[in-house]
Amino acid sequence: MARTGLLVWSYCLILASVNVVHVLSSTVLPGIGVNWGTMASNPLPRNIVVNMLKDNGITKVKLFDSDSPTLKALAGTGIEVMVGIPNNQMSIVAGDIEDAEDWVKENITAYLHNGGVDIKYVAVGNEPFLSSYNNTYDNITFPALQNVQKALDKAGVGDKIKATVALNADVYESLSDKPSGGDFRKDIKDIMIQIIKFLHQNKAPFVVNIYPFLSLYQNAGFPFDYAFFDGGKTISDKNVSYSNVFDANYDTLVWTLKKNGVGDLKIIIGEVGWPTDGNFNANNKLAKKFYDGLLKKLVAKKGTPLRPGQLELYLFGLIDENQKSIAPGDFERHWGLFYYDGKPKFPIDLSGKGNDKMLIAAKGVQYMSPRWCVLNEENKNLSMIADEISYACSSADCTSLGYGSSCSKMDIDGNVSYAFNMYFQMQDQGDYACNFNGLAMIVKTNASRGSCLFPLQLVGAGERLELAYGVSIIAGLMLAFFSLM
Repeated sequence: MARTGLLVWSYCLILASVNVVHVLSSTVLPGIGVNWGTMASNPLPRNIVVNMLKDNGITKVKLFDSDSPTLKALAGTGIEVMVGIPNNQMSIVAGDIEDAEDWVKENITAYLHNGGVDIKYVAVGNEPFLSSYNNTYDNITFPALQNVQKALDKAGVGDKIKATVALNADVYESLSDKPSGGDFRKDIKDIMIQIIKFLHQNKAPFVVNIYPFLSLYQNAGFPFDYAFFDGGKTISDKNVSYSNVFDANYDTLVWTLKKNGVGDLKIIIGEVGWPTDGNFNANNKLAKKFYDGLLKKLVAKKGTPLRPGQLELYLFGLIDENQKSIAPGDFERHWGLFYYDGKPKFPIDLSGKGNDKMLIAAKGVQYMSPRWCVLNEENKNLSMIADEISYACSSADCTSLGYGSSCSKMDIDGNVSYAFNMYFQMQDQGDYACNFNGLAMIVKTNASRGSCLFPLQLVGAGERLELAYGVSIIAGLMLAFFSLM
């Protein structure tokens, strides 16, 4: 009896070391999901992210691709999924319908088995009509949308899974700067009318990304309070008052759809959020201010003046991504509710009740050894530093060093050390990556300065497998040992 009890206890101990017990946090408001992007040098393992979603009660997620390991990690969770087709893959499904059917079979229906993935939407393209793309995707977006929906229909899942396009709010505009002046951009109006009529015909939603932060960032004269939900500046439009740019932008779309014959088309906000670094208006305090106002609005179910009721949206984003393009601005790598390692940034209550607390952090995160690469002050050659910083930041994420950012108040030595360390960490702490012509050295004492975090890299997938293999061997030896007792 004692031997049996010891065996059971040992087995449970081993299981506890590799499994996570999920306890849902406070209820997340209906209609809220999150965007899960993975453009990071060493992204969090997918199973850890899925567990983090479950721990925080998040039941909807929007992806930017159809990555098989990600979908497998979401299988059996009950989390509703919007799968994405990246812009550079739209041509695969835009031409031959058979190619679209093959794509749907491989990336959608293969995961719809019992205990599979709850896929609800396929986002064909991601903001394909941005002006910066110079019309690259104009001629393939609508054909790709048509073919994917037809392929879903042929597979017998078109009534449950709808194809749509994730669009930036710049596809429409208002020459009067008021919602009632809204219409599609002239250069893409014909394409957009085809798209919205197709969406309406197939009972699919119009997915749009709205970013009040960008209104503030791109226009020096933009009223600060108008980017939030606290009142302040108001504009009047046909006996309707607007006290925030989110509502005004949304209703500009409502007017646009109405003018083009589909006034009742369902709208989903594909991305909305506030960055926390990389700009003087991007920080945790203002992000919390924005989210608190947005959640308060959502819990009241007020919608917008022209579309009252419950809004459906996906917060952007879940985790910081240190390899996103910074062409729009340094803030692009800092949209996450969580830092790169799954630690929450600020208190928030996704139920909208105002009971703010830190979200539940990712569990089971593994960091590399506590080693940092910093400036060797005994060998500080000032004439070489500029070139070495430039080299480090060309391949690493130095966006936190910019004006108004979290690490902008350090002295020159701190800036150099930060740049060196970011390169060192993003090169998986290879000794070769902490040389910089003899200007750098490796230390084992945390090099962070004040509020400026010098991060440690996460253990890569290959190293995690080695560790897991080692754990499994140890577990097997323990079981064998106890079985002989």
